[in-house]
Amino acid sequence: MVSTHHNVPQGLPCAPSDLNYVEEIVNRSGTSFGRGMKILPPIKRDGMYAIYAFCRLVDDIADGDIPLDDPAFVLEGWKERIAALYQGHTEDALDRVLHAAIEQFGLQQDDFIAVIEGMKMDCGAPIIAPDEATLDLYCDRVASAVGRLSVRIFGTPEPEGDELAYHLGRALQLTNILRDVAEDASRGRLYLPAELLQRYGVPADPAEALYAVGLDGLCRIIAGRAEDHFRKAYAVMARCPAATVRPARIMAASYRVTLAALRRRGWSNPEAPLRVCSVWKKLSMLLAAFGVSL
Repeated sequence: MVSTHHNVPQGLPCAPSDLNYVEEIVNRSGTSFGRGMKILPPIKRDGMYAIYAFCRLVDDIADGDIPLDDPAFVLEGWKERIAALYQGHTEDALDRVLHAAIEQFGLQQDDFIAVIEGMKMDCGAPIIAPDEATLDLYCDRVASAVGRLSVRIFGTPEPEGDELAYHLGRALQLTNILRDVAEDASRGRLYLPAELLQRYGVPADPAEALYAVGLDGLCRIIAGRAEDHFRKAYAVMARCPAATVRPARIMAASYRVTLAALRRRGWSNPEAPLRVCSVWKKLSMLLAAFGVSL
């Protein structure tokens, strides 16, 4: 069923049909993101839906979910499309909603371009054992850049907003990498940094790395980095008005549960199922995220 909540006047100044089109992209993805964003006022929710829809489409291109001869070329076209928005040119419903969000929240063109560049890094040859600088750049593009767009919609004050995006983006992306080591290896990818692979005697071949003796120790170093970024993100949030970081707290709480489960399980057998704490405990942590004490 198509939502009709966009008929209320406090949403983005767009046609209801355009807003509903963007929301349908979010709903079709099956993500919990849409439910999480319902805590926001309509105008901010519309803005976040637009950001998510953009990210969903470019991610599908990079992952090969859309059959294309040259995904990198198509992503380059997205750069031109974003540049056109900043000149006031729109062609479809998503363009119109993105343009309204850009105007309403002062979203930065460089952050959209960074996301596209991050997706391009996943096109073509798979990423295997990047050096530390390349891994950090990847995390900045695919996660922290999205965070920089998001905090402007949330209304997080500057410069705390960008600082929060820096740390929380890296915390979330490193957690994703640790969670998906086995799945990525099955796709011929290995996002763990070359310097640590060498230090722990882990082969740079994704299939071999999965069963290397040193993998557990290596991944625990990365997990420690993720936890450090979570701590720094929470320290930034403590300096901000609660309402402007509430969605970030919810995201952080959810991912921190996953990171804790990963550390309990370890990476001696990264294909073993992950036993995340009970649904009730996770729910209580998410509810606690609404308070300033978390």
